[in-house]
Amino acid sequence: MKIAIIGAGAIGGLVGAKLAMAGEDVTFIVRGRNLEAIRERGIKLVTADGQEQVALHVRATDDYAAAGPQDVVIPAMKAHQLEGVLEPLPHLLGPDTVIVPMQNGIPYWYFQRHGGPHEGTCVRSVDLHGRIAAGIDPARVIGCVVYPASQLAAPGVVRHIEGDRFPLGELDGRTTARVQRIADAFASAGFKAPVLEDIRSEIWLKLWGNLSFNPISGLTHSTLADICQFPLTRELAAAMMREAQAVAHKLNITFRVPLEKRIAGAEKVGHHKTSMLQDVEAGREPEIDALVGSVVELAQLTQTPTPHIDSVYALVKLLARTMQDQRGHVRLHESAERVAAHAA
Repeated sequence: MKIAIIGAGAIGGLVGAKLAMAGEDVTFIVRGRNLEAIRERGIKLVTADGQEQVALHVRATDDYAAAGPQDVVIPAMKAHQLEGVLEPLPHLLGPDTVIVPMQNGIPYWYFQRHGGPHEGTCVRSVDLHGRIAAGIDPARVIGCVVYPASQLAAPGVVRHIEGDRFPLGELDGRTTARVQRIADAFASAGFKAPVLEDIRSEIWLKLWGNLSFNPISGLTHSTLADICQFPLTRELAAAMMREAQAVAHKLNITFRVPLEKRIAGAEKVGHHKTSMLQDVEAGREPEIDALVGSVVELAQLTQTPTPHIDSVYALVKLLARTMQDQRGHVRLHESAERVAAHAA
């Protein structure tokens, strides 16, 4: 298949590299130093056990028209960046092109082809003016949940930390030839990509941890293991998750994993910095609304109280605004006393 990956960051780079090494025709739509690096050297994947693999036979361009129509398009950027690709996106689309958005949190398409009482409702937290929903035909979209953790170690170099699951599902729950074809391609690349009848429940299962661990991590500069092993933050995360579960239940979502098992799974990942903490340290705009603000919005829609989520949301939004106003980042540094003690 011809597959275009929009973005070659931590997840886009991982997916594109492994699909290319499995024989798929991959084109990265990318800019800047990443574009130069991939054009010159391909894209390097450092596996969880430290082995290095290089996908040499990939294309890289910043010109959507030059890439041309694809079989599958995978937008692999943050949710708040998705609107920015709407204008050039049609250059990648043929009559049967499938779009597989890979964003965390509640997706813009959540109520598209939903069939419930909220059918067609726009999730304003991730699509403020409804432009994404209007600009992408929902009939093209296949839902996807991203479980792997990885990092962009350098331009054109992705480090895979852990995880290999990319569950897929049609928005209306059908099992179709096209979703099975994509699942097969992912399986050939070494991923686990089960086709689910209810992709939204899987979205909530992933979001369940993200909406709590990400902002707590960003605010406290702590890893997943730190949060889970400190009783106060472990309970805060659990309180946020219980509130989210109440919202989800009102939307007829069933969680297939108990809350404590979900927390234990996050703890097992270890001393991993969440994506939000990485963004705070780098001075990038954190992915707050897709992960937390969207749950606040759906809580209001379903008239569900979420006091813990609301409080954490307010704090992390203020942190993001302060960073933006000061054009800065926030990072813990070793104290002068500790540095001196090490040198002694």
